[in-house]
Amino acid sequence: MTRGGGAEGASLGPADKHPRHIPVLISEVLESLAPKDGETYVDGTFGAGGYTRAILEKANCTVLALDRDPNAIRDSAPLVAQFAGRLQIVETPFSQMEEAVQAELAGQLVDGIVLDIGVSSMQLDNAERGFSFQSDGPLDMRMSSSGMSAADFLNTSEEEEIADVIYTYGEEHRSRAIARAVVKRREEAPFTRTLELADLVLRVFHGRKVDGRHPATRTFQALRIYVNDELGELTAGLAAAERILKPGGRLVVVTFHSLEDRIVKKFLAERSGKTPGASRHLPPELIKSAAPSFRLVNSRPLTPSKGELEVNPRSRSARLRAAIRMDAAAWPINAGTTD
Repeated sequence: MTRGGGAEGASLGPADKHPRHIPVLISEVLESLAPKDGETYVDGTFGAGGYTRAILEKANCTVLALDRDPNAIRDSAPLVAQFAGRLQIVETPFSQMEEAVQAELAGQLVDGIVLDIGVSSMQLDNAERGFSFQSDGPLDMRMSSSGMSAADFLNTSEEEEIADVIYTYGEEHRSRAIARAVVKRREEAPFTRTLELADLVLRVFHGRKVDGRHPATRTFQALRIYVNDELGELTAGLAAAERILKPGGRLVVVTFHSLEDRIVKKFLAERSGKTPGASRHLPPELIKSAAPSFRLVNSRPLTPSKGELEVNPRSRSARLRAAIRMDAAAWPINAGTTD
């Protein structure tokens, strides 16, 4: 998912009381990435620069940071100035990291890649971006400055497609009821604001919370993932990471919900030889002959400590998986992880 922008939080409902920017699992990320002097790293999801700053402070290394959110690029200027000569920022989704490395690093292989998947606290807390229903704002949800907005999708799509998106990406079992309500409501007036949608979903649930959360949480999540093609971005980004990591290089991925984590888990299991023949995108004989391209660092994902959860409740669903690139060639580019 993925977003192509840095995620330092995961809640999609009313904001928790926490500092504006708290990089999730920062100690675990640094331990897994193990930055060293003279090495080169890619932060594929720059956001507010929390991971990038930590990497640059940990070692005398260089970082190529990527983000498709123009606001993140704009706000990166102080960090670029602070680490002049050691930090480059490129406005691009991390699915395009191979092209960015080719353009900015002359195609050299890198020593480590970190990806923090999802929506950032800065995006959530800015009502004008439309990611949250904490306060009213345009029903946008785009991480970049172009493409279809969430309002565009709700106002123009068929009821069945809306239901499918909410069910598939939000794992929302009342998706059909929500889609019916959306289509009926838009006959009166098109959706333009976040609270219009949040209030409509609340009425579908008769004002009841779901697992202690606002019932629109899953719907907002689903629309955000769909509008930004976050799962497609994640699948492409993982494959790109495999191609640009040097042997011994480290891949560290932090996810925030089951759909993302499932993709990362399956990718690393396939590439480490744990699930031979699992992909429908390659003939079984080709998968059997493909040598493992990664070695798992942790067989189970790392999760936030109790102390981190107390400081930053938005980290509660974070999962970290890490792996080390082996000498074997990258798998064919069409070896998917979404089946």
